[in-house]
Amino acid sequence: MDDAKGSVRATRKEWIGLLVLSLPCMIYSMDLTVLNLAIPQLSLALKPSASQLLWIVDIYGFFIAGSLITMGTLGDRIGRRKMLLIGAFVFALASAFAAFSKTPEMLIFTRALQGMAGATLAPSTLSLIRVLFRDPKQRAMAVGLWGTSFSAGGIIGPVVGGALIEHFWWGSVFLINLPIMILLLFVGPRLLPEFKDEAAGQIDIASAALSLVSILLVIFGLKKIAEDGLSSLPFVTIALGLILATLFIRRQKHLTSPLIDLKLFSSPTFDTLILVNAMTMFAFFGTFLFNTQYLQLVLGLSPLTAGLWSLPSSIGMIASSSLSPLLAHKIRPAIIMAIGLCMGVMGYALLASVGGSPHPTRRRRMTPPPTPRPCIHHHVSSTSSLPPLESPCSSLWPHTLAPASPSLR
Repeated sequence: MDDAKGSVRATRKEWIGLLVLSLPCMIYSMDLTVLNLAIPQLSLALKPSASQLLWIVDIYGFFIAGSLITMGTLGDRIGRRKMLLIGAFVFALASAFAAFSKTPEMLIFTRALQGMAGATLAPSTLSLIRVLFRDPKQRAMAVGLWGTSFSAGGIIGPVVGGALIEHFWWGSVFLINLPIMILLLFVGPRLLPEFKDEAAGQIDIASAALSLVSILLVIFGLKKIAEDGLSSLPFVTIALGLILATLFIRRQKHLTSPLIDLKLFSSPTFDTLILVNAMTMFAFFGTFLFNTQYLQLVLGLSPLTAGLWSLPSSIGMIASSSLSPLLAHKIRPAIIMAIGLCMGVMGYALLASVGGSPHPTRRRRMTPPPTPRPCIHHHVSSTSSLPPLESPCSSLWPHTLAPASPSLR
């Protein structure tokens, strides 16, 4: 049925279905950051090397990024609901094993598995929302609530994670995933419709493997340089990763259904927007990792107190992400992005000036630490720069291009 003609309005069942879809998205967002608070306790328990510790923190996001396009295309072929339920089952299983990991290698593997399963959540839930809500106004509201669930995960993640770590062991941060995924497995088949795209292209396994392995090899080489300094091994792995990335690009040029349609990159505007997006997210997650470690290891705050001091910047992030799309209708997106990036520079300057000596009474009193203010600048910068990207980016790819191309954002 055409959405513009006599669309059927959603009932209570559809709105309950939206709640069911939003909860795993909140967990998806929480798992991007919640482990940062557990690093001090995790390091004492598993004794990972510096490189292993970075892999434990980062590999979840890497596998989400590397698997998102593939999982989106796979969901179009086998069914979005089926893909979502498979992902929820694997995510729950991986979370349980991660919570009770005995070695750094086991935790790295389970985090990678979490990332691959997490890549099923965002594309599947958004597609199912389009099926559940046929009325355009209700659909817009549903998509807005869906997006808010990601932000909510970012807000409550550090607080919930801090509370769990303070009263239990570091692995407890993974167990909060289990009730939500079990709930999804139980009620999903009853509330959510199935959806398949009969016109979906073939899945090119070779392209999916090339994209993921090339990213991991380059990151591995960079991490080895950071840990051991300059040597032949990291340069060999980086070179191999770049060779595989080149093969991936050449392969996309000859596929009828590429994972990424290279026509997108013929636009300088698109290239600039994607570069801004990548740099902003790189800085965002790096700053969050620094802040959680600074609050605990330098200032001596407890995990819960460190989580609570992350709330001001998280609230600022929510406010700016809500306000900037409204301003984009009245002010040129480029101006909003420039203002946001300038605020980010101010935040970095303030972070560079924080002291390294702990306050002797800071652990016992809620004395304001020096990082919330610069983190507010930076988080507001990140979220005010990204929403204005949505409209320019979306206008640059017609529906005839690869359906997974928006995942590049």
